[in-house]
Amino acid sequence: MLNSIASRPQTLAVVDGWPVNVADANEAVSAIVQTAVRSESFAVFTLNLDHLDKLRRSPRFREAYAKARFITADGAPIARLATRQGARVERTPGSDLIIPLALAAAEQGIPIFLYGTTHDVLQSAGETLSRLTGHKLRIAGAEAPPHGFDPEGAEADAALDRIAASGAGLCLVALGAPKQELLAARAVERNIPVGFVCIGAGLDFLAGTQIRAPGFMQQLGLEWFWRLATNPRRLTMRYARCAMVLAEITLLAPIKGLLARPRA
Repeated sequence: MLNSIASRPQTLAVVDGWPVNVADANEAVSAIVQTAVRSESFAVFTLNLDHLDKLRRSPRFREAYAKARFITADGAPIARLATRQGARVERTPGSDLIIPLALAAAEQGIPIFLYGTTHDVLQSAGETLSRLTGHKLRIAGAEAPPHGFDPEGAEADAALDRIAASGAGLCLVALGAPKQELLAARAVERNIPVGFVCIGAGLDFLAGTQIRAPGFMQQLGLEWFWRLATNPRRLTMRYARCAMVLAEITLLAPIKGLLARPRA
């Protein structure tokens, strides 16, 4: 099997020191399916401002990101920052990949595994994916980890072994950051021959247990506002840190660069 890092696609843009190497959802689905057909071990991450904040503060998260094969721009700010560098990059969150991936996996005969969230959500999302693919999609298994799950511990290794033994070619990981990325990176480190796609709340959206922002808000890059308005207690501090990261990248970093230039 190919080494995940050596076979990374060419970097399209670098945001706060981290690469984006997948242009859009179509390119992501094509690359993921082509790689899964070869039974390679790989991980798919979706870079957003929350990730940038965590990457600045967590060495474990940075190590996990270094193991990702494919990295999309999740969030309008990341896509805009990439576009400013001349890259043709569109916003591609993990939740937008679920249905196209399911359709492509069904067409190619690639079994998928659903991991994360809750048993009820997994059942509902699995039934929806099966229906949307004309019952052609093979779901090799579904598993919700217990509360307090350690994505790098013995319990995680046992789960990865079960996923590998299921015959799945792709695993949709819905644990939220950083747990889902840490688990996916652990799978790559162990060379589990499955593609691990981190999708956040994607299965909850599919099951209807969480309501996603209306389409026009997504198109305007305001999905964060919808999520903050519907869950302020949990997300206020997260988005405050995200705003600080964005301000530093777009305002403070250029000013520091100008001040650091030698005077003529």
